[in-house]
Amino acid sequence: MLRVGVTGGIGSGKSTVAAIFEVIGIPVSYADAEAKRLMNEDSGLRESIRLHFGDEAYVNGQLDRKYLAAKVFGDPAQLQLLNSLVHPVTIREGRRWMQYHSTLDHPYAIREAALLFESAAADELDFIIGIYAPPTLRIHRAMQRDNVTREEVLRRMNNQIDEEIKMRLCDAVIYNDENHPVIQQVLDLHRQLITLASRERP
Repeated sequence: MLRVGVTGGIGSGKSTVAAIFEVIGIPVSYADAEAKRLMNEDSGLRESIRLHFGDEAYVNGQLDRKYLAAKVFGDPAQLQLLNSLVHPVTIREGRRWMQYHSTLDHPYAIREAALLFESAAADELDFIIGIYAPPTLRIHRAMQRDNVTREEVLRRMNNQIDEEIKMRLCDAVIYNDENHPVIQQVLDLHRQLITLASRERP
């Protein structure tokens, strides 16, 4: 089974593209959703977050995301610390998820994550798809989706590697810029990945 990554910056539409792959029958794991779940359910990660960010990080046994966001998004050192705690656990879960799906009859499975390259999770994947959208469109989408200011979106974007560099690191790019039909691009890549997977099989 091919291990495929889908990545892109904030507001690029990577989750939307990944959902299209799901519709055509490809299993998809969403790193952000997994990280949120693990920060609540993984006892070791919970204790690490409490140790470094205080007991206030959890309210009634659940992660206080607003509290944690206020702690890290204006402070690169604190964000790096949080990522150093969360990424290894999330990558381990992604590895387990991929191993499970490799036992099933899928030609490929997808790991969707914003920080595939930044977290080194890309090293464990066979093929990476980048989702590209112009910065102005990404900012607009993120502001509408998260109900945040332009400045807040720009701060988040600054915590990710340059989008042009990220796209050059990918094996294929889907343009989600409202000028190119996304579904057709997904179907074209699906056929390509099916072919690649068939070559890998003994």
